Amino acid sequence: MSLEGPGGASLDPEQAENFEDMEKQFAVKVVQHMSTYWSILERTRGSKLRLTKLDDDIYDHFKRDFPDFDPKETIDEDKMKSKEGKEKWREFMTAYEKTVDDYNFGAMLRSNPKFEYGEKETIFAMRMQFYAIEIARNRAGLNDWIYEREHPGEESTKT
Repeated sequence: MSLEGPGGASLDPEQAENFEDMEKQFAVKVVQHMSTYWSILERTRGSKLRLTKLDDDIYDHFKRDFPDFDPKETIDEDKMKSKEGKEKWREFMTAYEKTVDDYNFGAMLRSNPKFEYGEKETIFAMRMQFYAIEIARNRAGLNDWIYEREHPGEESTKT
């Protein structure tokens, strides 16, 4: 297996001497992304948030390709990571290969929108899975509780 390293140079993970350092850097980047997203949700209602310039396209595509996905429900990680699930997600994600930076980079995803990030409530996903699911949750107002908890004096958007 060959990967692209700095400057587009070919990188063979089997030959990389500092692979452990690379894994640590990867983990740091994933945790930073998770923390940044949570901070944004504390300052902005998810229902008012845009994660990318392509949110509308991603959301429409996600609804088309995953019509049975319910953003309120807990994600079935086994189903998502099954052979069929991986195939379906790979096909979905590949559509963004040239338009979304780091589309296939790892991200932490809450398995259920009712909970904060935590060891048992978080799954490892690809960036496009994160975008698709979190855009759906935000459109449904399922992440607004995070903002409302931080700003208890403000009126809720719920009717």
